[in-house]
Parts: sequence; structure tokens; C-alpha cells
Amino acid sequence: MRLTSSRAVLAFLLLLLLHCWHSGLAHKSALTVVENTDGGQAVGGDEEEEATVDEDKDEGDLEVVQPTEDWHTLRPGQAVPAGSHVRLNLQTGQREVRLGEEQLKYWTQEHSERGEVKPSFSPDELKRAMKKIKEDLNSVSGDAKRQDSVASKYRPIEELKRDMAQLELLVETDVQIMRRLLEQLNSSNSTTEQRLSVLLELEYLVHQVDNAQTLCSMGGLQVILQGLNSSDFRLQESSAFVLGSALSSNPVVQVKAMESGALQTLLTILATAQPLRVKKKVLFAVAALLRHFPYAQRHFLSHGGLQVLSELFREDASGVLRTRVVTMLYDMISEKELISQTGLDPVLDASHEERVRQYSKVLLQAELLEKGWCSLVPQLLESAEHDYREKALRALLAMAPVCLEQYRLDSSLLGSLLSLRDQYQESVLSEMILGEENGYFAEIVELIDALQVKIK
Repeated sequence: MRLTSSRAVLAFLLLLLLHCWHSGLAHKSALTVVENTDGGQAVGGDEEEEATVDEDKDEGDLEVVQPTEDWHTLRPGQAVPAGSHVRLNLQTGQREVRLGEEQLKYWTQEHSERGEVKPSFSPDELKRAMKKIKEDLNSVSGDAKRQDSVASKYRPIEELKRDMAQLELLVETDVQIMRRLLEQLNSSNSTTEQRLSVLLELEYLVHQVDNAQTLCSMGGLQVILQGLNSSDFRLQESSAFVLGSALSSNPVVQVKAMESGALQTLLTILATAQPLRVKKKVLFAVAALLRHFPYAQRHFLSHGGLQVLSELFREDASGVLRTRVVTMLYDMISEKELISQTGLDPVLDASHEERVRQYSKVLLQAELLEKGWCSLVPQLLESAEHDYREKALRALLAMAPVCLEQYRLDSSLLGSLLSLRDQYQESVLSEMILGEENGYFAEIVELIDALQVKIK
């Protein structure tokens, strides 16, 4: 009986000790719960025991831990959001927390829908990114400053327009400029120097085809022809220069010049005593008038043009005018030969037959033979200028069909060809040494050989 009573006391004491130990452990491991927006409280325990609230601590002093889908250890004094799962790890004696079932379901669904993956950056990568952001900001700021600096150097276009309108500035067209220049040229108050300046500006403008035609429609062609008849050779020279520039590759102006009697005026100047500089410009105008214009060429021959040129050729000792004359004759011969060839299809060019008919009336070859050009052109070979010799050889080849018999009888021509061939053959060897197999001198030798073949 006593033994039984002792055992009962012992059991009671053991139960009391276990109760005290359990109560102390529960008090020591008490959890703090904070309210979540969704409501509810977190629980904890040995595996997932219920957490108790420590009312002694102020909620403002708590450190709230945001749980994740994995278990993480809680330190003393940390709180968790409501709805989180808290457990006591019996092996380590530490409290652990993770997302609750509802939180974990929501978190997994939301992130799977967004396809979000939590990036991972090292501290060095974050530093470099911050540095790059600062550099970009500085670059943008610098570009803005440079743009402001450049913009400050220029005035807005609208402001410039207002200023120009206030100044009443007038931007003249080419037509207005030519009209003003013609008025100055016709004015009796203009000095010779002023007229020369006007002619220089007109020469620049008439290089454009439309401007040259507009000048004629304004009556400017008659004004230029009056300048050719001036007693001042400087005005003659400048007027001839303007006329030649306006005639170049401009059939409309060529026709108007012929209708205005420009050819007779030009031939008269060439036939009279004039300074060399005047005759050079007049020859330029004549060549521009005759080029690709069979009507003008026919009138040139009928008005004694070849006779005027032959006298000019004989009087020129320098060779400058001789070369221009021979070049003009060569161009006229080549034009007629080219248009007479049957390679041009009349079907594709309806005006071909008309051009052939007009050129057939230009009896240039017979006039060259009659006016003694077969013996005049070879004299240009005596020049020391290679360019002069080349042009003479080309003209001699072009005139060969009508001058061949006189070539064979001209001993000075045959001697000049032999001498020139030996001279240029040495130059060709020098070119070949320098690596120029088809040089300029080789071309001259080919012209000499071709002429010698014809003569033989």
C-alpha cells in the first residue's frame, strides 16, 4: 500500500516536471503573427504547430520576414505574414517558415502566367550597370548642350525670312539678269569698262542653252552684233566671245544668227586688219556657227569664206590661227563624210535623208582644191608644235580624195613625212621604255604611215 502510494507520488511529480518543461518550451518558442491583407494568422508547431502571439513586443519593433516557397529559418524577434506555414525543426530546434498553401498556389500561378524568372545579378554587374546609366545620362546631357550650342550660332529660317522681307531683297532670275544687262549695254551712259563687264557676265550666262535662246528673243543678238562693229577692239573681242558661246551646240541660235546676218559680219572682220586676239575670238564664233549646220556652211562657201581663210592662213606666221583654220576645215569634211555613210538607219531617224540632201549641196572638196588648200595645209607640218602637226596630218588624210595627185607631186611634203616619221619613231621607243605602248607619239606615227600608204 505504501509502495503504491510512493509510485503514485513519483508519477505525479514526473507529470508535473514534464508539464513545466513543456510550458517553458512553449513560452520560449512563442511566435509572433502579423496581420496580412488577406486576413488570417500563421500557425506553427513541432511539424506545423500553432504559433502564439507575444503581446509584450511592440509591433513597430518587429522585423517582418517575407516567406518564399522554400523553408527558411526564423531568428528570434522576426515576424511572418498571416497565412504563412511555420514549423519547429525537432532535429535543429529552429523555427522555419515558408509560404502557406494559398500563398504558394497564388505565387506559382501568377509567375507562371507572366513567365517571370527571378534574375540573378552579382554585385560587380550591378556596379557596371549603374556606371553605364550614369555615362548615358552624361552623354544625353552633353548632346543636348552641344545641340543648344550649335543652334545658338544660327538664326531660325522664319526669322531670316522676316528680315529679308523687311529689307525687300529681290532674288533675280537669269531672265531678269539678262534683261538688266542688255539695258546697261544699250545705255548711252555706260562706259566702255561697264560694257566689257556686262559682256563678260552675258558670256557666262549664255553657256546654258535656254539662256542663249532667251537672249535672242529679247533682241540681244542684234546688240551683240553691234558690238562686233564697234571701233574698240576690246568690245569686238568680247562680243565675238559671247556670240560664239551662244552659238555652241545651239541650233536655234544658229538659225537666228544666220537670219540676222552674223556670218557676213564675222567674215568681214576676218578679212580686215584686226588684232590677233580679235580674230581668234571671231574664228571661234565662225566655227560655232558652221558646226553641224550645212545651210550655214553652204553660205560660207558662196560668200568666199574659204578665200578669206586662205588669206588668213598665209598671213599668220605664229601658227595659232593656222591651226584653228585647219581644225575647222577638218571638222567640216568629217561631218559630211559621216552623214554620207549608210550606217545610220533612215527608219530610226526620219531627218537623215534631209541632212544628206543638205550636205550634198556643200561642195567643200572642190572648193578646197580650187582655193589651193592642198598645198597650204602641208605647211603646218613645219611647226614645232606636236599638236599643230597632228591636226595637219588629220586634215591631209581627210583631203586626200581630192588632193592625192598634188600630194604625190609635192616633194617637200614627202620629205617632211619621212623626217617626221624618223623623229617620232624615236619618241615611240622612249614611250615603250616607259611602259606606254599606245602613247601619243605612236598615234602620230600611225597617221604618217596612213598618209604615206595613200600617197603610194
